[in-house]
Amino acid sequence: MSDLSAPKLSKWPFFLGDGLLLGMACFIAWQSKFALGHWELCFVVLCVVGGALLGLAPFLLEYDALVKLAEAGALTTVVSQLHNLEGIAAQISGATSQWQDAQDQADKTARSAREIAERMTAEVKAFTEFMQQANDSERATLRLEVEKLRRAESDWLQVVVRMLDHVYALHQGALRSGQPNLIEQLGNFQSACRDAARRVGLTPFTANEAEPFDVQRHQLVEAGAKPPPDAVVAETIATGYTFQGRLVRPALVRLRENPAAVAAPQPEAANEKQSHLPLTAADSSVP
Repeated sequence: MSDLSAPKLSKWPFFLGDGLLLGMACFIAWQSKFALGHWELCFVVLCVVGGALLGLAPFLLEYDALVKLAEAGALTTVVSQLHNLEGIAAQISGATSQWQDAQDQADKTARSAREIAERMTAEVKAFTEFMQQANDSERATLRLEVEKLRRAESDWLQVVVRMLDHVYALHQGALRSGQPNLIEQLGNFQSACRDAARRVGLTPFTANEAEPFDVQRHQLVEAGAKPPPDAVVAETIATGYTFQGRLVRPALVRLRENPAAVAAPQPEAANEKQSHLPLTAADSSVP
C-alpha cells in the first residue's frame, strides 16, 4: 500500500480576498470623514471579520486535511495489522492442522505398537506353552527310559549275581572234593568271573571264619533267627554283594554256635540255596 501525502493548498487566493476586504474596510473608513454611520460601521466590521476568516481558512483546511490524512494512515496501519493477524491466524490454523495430523500419526503408531506388543505376548505365551509341553513330553520320555534302564540294570544285576552264586557253589564243591587241580581251575574261573563283575561295579564279598557277626553285612541261614550278641561266623554259605559301594545282598552265613554248622552242606544243596537267595530292596532300583 502506497504512503499518503498531505495535499498542497494554494493560499494566495485567500490572502488576496483578505487584502481586498481589508482594503474595502479602509476605503469605507477613509470616505467617511466624520463619525461612521451604522451601515458603514457594519460594512467595516464585516470586511475585517471576512478578511480574518479568509486568512484563517487555508490553515484550517490544511489542518483538517492533515487530521484526515492521519486518520487514513492509522486506518491503513490497522488494516495492515489486520492482514498480519489474518496471516498469523492462517499460520496458527496450519500449525493446528499439522499438530492434529501429528497427533493422528502418533495415535496410529501407538495402536500399531500396542498390536505388535499383544501379538508378541500371544506368541511368547504360545511358545512357552509349546516348550512346556515339549519339556513335559521329553521329561516323561526320559523318565520312561530311566525306568527301563533301571529295570534292565536290575535284571542283568540279578543274572550276574545268580551266575556268581553258581560259580561260588562250584568252587565250594571243588573244595569239598579235595582234588587240587579242580580246586585250582575253579578258583581261577571264580577269580576271573569276579574280576569281570568288579569292572561294572559289582563286588562279591565273603565272611571270614571266626569273624564277628555283622547285622549289616551278614544274614543267617535260618530265616527269622536272631544271633546272640557274641556270635561268630563259622562259614559262608552264599556270597554277599555290593554294587558301586551300595549293599545289594548280605552274605549268607552259619554261626559257630549253631550245631547244624558241623555238617557241611552238599554242593547241590548249596547251589539250590544260593539260586533262591533274595536280593535286598536296593537290588530292585538303580542309584
